[in-house]
Amino acid sequence: MKRKSVGTNYSMCVQPTFLIGTYDENGNADFAPITWLSVTNDGKQFLIVISMYGTKKTKMNVKKMGRLSANLVSTDMLPLVDYFGSRSGHDGNKNEMEYAVSEGEVVKVPTLDASKWVYELEVSKSISCGASETFFCEIKNIQIDGEVDIEDGIDLTYFDPVIYSGHYHSIEEHLGKIGDFYKK
Repeated sequence: MKRKSVGTNYSMCVQPTFLIGTYDENGNADFAPITWLSVTNDGKQFLIVISMYGTKKTKMNVKKMGRLSANLVSTDMLPLVDYFGSRSGHDGNKNEMEYAVSEGEVVKVPTLDASKWVYELEVSKSISCGASETFFCEIKNIQIDGEVDIEDGIDLTYFDPVIYSGHYHSIEEHLGKIGDFYKK
């Protein structure tokens, strides 16, 4: 294989797509698509790390309220992602498209009923970097589809997550687990 240089304007940071849910100061639910989500560990627990760019209302709500939900987006939720991504919460409630919302079980956050995997989170630390804010969030609860058993591992093909790398992609096949491919 021969590689070529393509410049620095491309990103191969393959990320799952989440709809971040918050309440504003009036108790209205707001959701925004975010793909800059990862995990770290502070030595005591896992933390979800979420970076948000710009002046999104959702970002402002997280800064004010300190809590949020991260709703994994499956391929059947793409119309909802496009809807939330093309509307600004600064222009009013995003209620022109029908979707069902429930309250978090542990944290007072809006969660999307359509999501098969939902994190309920509280911000423990944030760092600003230019127009981006990175939130380090304690996982207070994880809700998953009641039909799923993850005791033997998580099969991403069931959750059918939307993966983003400049375009939307899906995962179609479970290939195996660590140790299945290299045999001594």
